Amino acid sequence: MAAGCVLAGTVAVTVAVVAGPGPGLTGYVSEAGIAGSAYAPTYRIGVFALAAALLLLAVALPAGLRAAAGLLAAGAVCTALSGAVTCSDGCPLPPFETPTVADLVHGGASIAAMAATVLAMLVISFSPVAGPGLRRVARCGAAVALPLAGAVAVGLVTVGRGSLVGGLERVLLAAGVGWGLATATVLGLARRNVPGGSTGRKPSM
Repeated sequence: MAAGCVLAGTVAVTVAVVAGPGPGLTGYVSEAGIAGSAYAPTYRIGVFALAAALLLLAVALPAGLRAAAGLLAAGAVCTALSGAVTCSDGCPLPPFETPTVADLVHGGASIAAMAATVLAMLVISFSPVAGPGLRRVARCGAAVALPLAGAVAVGLVTVGRGSLVGGLERVLLAAGVGWGLATATVLGLARRNVPGGSTGRKPSM
């Protein structure tokens, strides 16, 4: 179910970004959801689906990974908040632009959601409770997402909105989506291999 939410959310957000009136790679993904855009509902549905995916992944993790589950749950809440609070035209952020309160809430929630997800990857990567499959996927995801997240952060405070930050943001989001799909697959396969299916004790993956 988590994989389905990841796919559905990714498709919806991609359609809104590609078909919407946004500025392409020079802007933020969130610009597809600004008020007045014909594709804003599609964008929000996609964001809410991704929030549901994070929550489902949190629930599906082995019981010993409470810290990672908590981070994913927090990421789900922040993702849902970013979908509920839309930014203004251009989604302005400091220090180069003057944002509204809604822009700050939306931008802060989006950043917090991604940060929580990357931290969850790191926690799983080094947790002895996680099985080799989960750790391997988490390490690959963190190896890609962590430097990208750092590059986006540096770009925001040094060059601001533009093709550099816009492109990096899209690659970072794609890394998060890839990790979510891979993690959901590992969890799903491990659950199938447990006698009695979902009624059995959660295994270590």
